[in-house]
Amino acid sequence: MQYVKLGKTGLEISPVILGCMTYGDPKRGNHAWTLDEEQSRPFIRKALDLGINTFDTANAYSDGTSEEIVGRALKDFTRRDEVVIATKTFFHWHKGPNAGGLSRKAIFHSVNDSLARLGTDYIDLLQIHRFDHGVPIEETLEALHDVVKAGKARYIGASSMHAWQFAKMVYTSRLHGWTEFVSMQDHYNLIQREEEREMIPFCIDQGIAVIPWSPLARGRLTRDWEESSTRQEKDVFGGTLYNATEDADRAIVAAVKKVAEDRGVPRAQVALAWVAQRAGITAPIVGASKPHHLDDAVAALQLNLSDEEIKALEQAYTPRASAGFD
Repeated sequence: MQYVKLGKTGLEISPVILGCMTYGDPKRGNHAWTLDEEQSRPFIRKALDLGINTFDTANAYSDGTSEEIVGRALKDFTRRDEVVIATKTFFHWHKGPNAGGLSRKAIFHSVNDSLARLGTDYIDLLQIHRFDHGVPIEETLEALHDVVKAGKARYIGASSMHAWQFAKMVYTSRLHGWTEFVSMQDHYNLIQREEEREMIPFCIDQGIAVIPWSPLARGRLTRDWEESSTRQEKDVFGGTLYNATEDADRAIVAAVKKVAEDRGVPRAQVALAWVAQRAGITAPIVGASKPHHLDDAVAALQLNLSDEEIKALEQAYTPRASAGFD
């Protein structure tokens, strides 16, 4: 595994990140498709065996049980200093006031709870899960800075929002001398490329890492358009992401199939290789619920698509609204 730097930092991460939303108590939260702890642990172990050292979860995934499962598995399978743990704050992780959002109180509460669930003294990458319209960004940014200075997080990152919002936060941090964001986790794949307009160019310009979520479009790029999966049928949020331009999306899915058949590789490798080869992309985040998912993710890193193949994959794309955040 050839590790890469996270943006302008010295932190070395694997060029593919294991997304841990898939792991959690299916009876908790709104992720009924998740794998429980017994089912999850082999995937975390296999990821480590393949050289994946970076694991992404969130305080809100399955009411925090994802963090618990990931924390226990990593403690059992590896040394803390050999892995990079990324988690997030913003969404409510329990009922009641101040149990969500990006106020100073909520951030400190969330971080302390995440540390307890993960069973660790620090978070490598603490990310704000979304932009909070109800809290002054100065309050959020100073709180994040203080979390880092307190030793509870090593770096901070952000996730899906408008580019102007992210730019405002980056430059406000810089103005005050506060800890700056080192990464952006955004929604990016062959059937959702709107981040190419502003967010990714901004991150390239500022040396900010881009670690896309859903690079396989919730699996839609890995199977025929008419086919479904347990997650697709039960994932309420996922059902809001890919309904705008069905004709174009069908054509893109068919193009992935054609390139994969010509290459003699699974479709997942083609779709993921496309993301990994795009300008500005540091490391895509992939979920794994079947053993071959991790094999495909690592193999995709060695699959170099030709200019002709890239053109075939991209030509049916049509503009659409960004999806995945407000």
